[in-house]
This record gives sequence, structure tokens and C-alpha cells, in this order.
Amino acid sequence: MSQFNQIAVFGEVLFDLFPEGEAILGGAPFNVAWHLQALGDQPHFMSRIGKDDYGQQIRQAMQEWQLSDRSLQLDSVLPTGQVAIRMIDNEPRYDIKANVAFDFIDNSQLPTLDAHSVLYHGTLALRHAVSAGTLQDLITSSRCNVFVDVNLRDPWWNKRDCYQAMEAANWVKLNHHEIHMLGFASADLRQDMTRLQSNFQLKHLIVTLGADGVIVRTNEGNFIEMPAVKPDTFVDSVGAGDAFSAMYIHGLAADWPLEQIVERAQVFASRVISERGALIHDRGFYQSLEL
Repeated sequence: MSQFNQIAVFGEVLFDLFPEGEAILGGAPFNVAWHLQALGDQPHFMSRIGKDDYGQQIRQAMQEWQLSDRSLQLDSVLPTGQVAIRMIDNEPRYDIKANVAFDFIDNSQLPTLDAHSVLYHGTLALRHAVSAGTLQDLITSSRCNVFVDVNLRDPWWNKRDCYQAMEAANWVKLNHHEIHMLGFASADLRQDMTRLQSNFQLKHLIVTLGADGVIVRTNEGNFIEMPAVKPDTFVDSVGAGDAFSAMYIHGLAADWPLEQIVERAQVFASRVISERGALIHDRGFYQSLEL
């Protein structure tokens, strides 16, 4: 039984365009919602798509996956989001198109959230005033629990917006580069984590370390470190962080012990690294997880 009466996900849905010509459905919030649906959490996904072929493909994919599209808004003017991806040293680099539909999510067709709900969002949702304002209104009015996934994509972020988002958050996830980019940049990562968590009064601060694993600091001051799980085969790292976030939220909802949440999130991320892109379309993949 979930400790949350609703899991909601807010933000971008888009197509990742790879150099080989592939167009892969993605966007961090959409990836998280996709995984949560497969894990049985029935998330409510809030975004906006264009009235174009990409938008039609998104709606069809959601319907086939039985992911609710009640809060998927349709923009008759702006296109569906797109990102050109280049791989450099096995790490993705992103060219995110501006002025697209997900920048203009408005207050219509949004779910009713309350203090027993959890809302996931990233930081790309903050780049335009319309979607950022809608998100802030939703959090303020509902007083819901908030999981912020920091994704600093130049030039689409600034410290002020990130700080404001973290002030409203219960849980924050970011990588070891991003904690430094946000101004917590001493030679001691644990000290930096302590300062950030104290500043924003977070329940958990989650810092991913790439091949070195992950470290989590709780509001009691405890640190949990876990090494990375080596994938069976490496295909690409696109969506690994989103898989980690989805399993982490699933574990929070299921009220797993924190060590179990972190371990299973790491294992799940490593499984996704073995696949092309961020989304898995085989339900058997999820059924094979020993949860």
C-alpha cells in the first residue's frame, strides 16, 4: 500500500534525436512517469505537446502503456519538444529546442493534489515563466510532498530558480557536478551535502556519482553510500538517472527502508543502461525485477 494517495509528475515530454537518425521518446519527467506506470504506481503525468506527428506519437504511446493522458495538454501553435543528442566519451550532450509546447503548461486539466501526494519535477520545467508559474501554483495550493530532480542543462537554468525549487522540496537528487555548479564546491563532498541539506531542510539529499555510485544524506545527518552496479552490457547512459529517480519514488511510496530504496534504484538504473534510450517497452523487463 502506498503512503501517498497520488503520485504526480510535471514537466517535459519530448523526442531525443540521436546522430544515427533515431527519434526516441523521452524527457526526464516522462521517463520517470513511464517507469512508475510499469511499476504499478499509476502516476498522473502533466505536460503539453504540439499538434504534430511527434505529439500524436506521444499520446499513442501513453495510451498503449496505459499511462493516463488526462493532463496532457495540446498546443495548436507550438511544436512538441525535441532534443538533439551527441555522445561524447559515453556521456550524452543535449541541444534542447526552445519555445516548445512543454514550456507553456497551464493551469487547466491538472489533478487535485494534497499534502498526502508526491510531485516529481525537474529543473528544465522552470526555464519558462508559464510552466514555472503553473508548477509553483500547484505546489503552493496543494502543499504536496516534492521530489526535485536537478538537471542543469545550459543555458536553461539559473541558481535563483533552482534554490526556489529546492526550498519547496522534500527530496532533491543531483549529481556531483551539479552540487558544485549550484555553489556548494569545497573539497569535501560530505561537507557540501551537509550545507546544502541544512540550507533547504531536505528529508534526503541524493548525490549520484556516475561510475562511483551514489551517496545519500538524511535529515538526521546519516550518510548512506552505495557503489554503482555494473550493467551486463553497456549501450548508453541516457535515462539512467531517470530510472534511478523512478525507483527511488516507488520505494518511498512503498515505505521501503532507505538502504533498500538506494540499492534497488542503483540496480534498476544499471538495467536501463543495458538498453537503448531511456524507455523500456517490454513489460517483461519490469516483471523480471525482484521487488
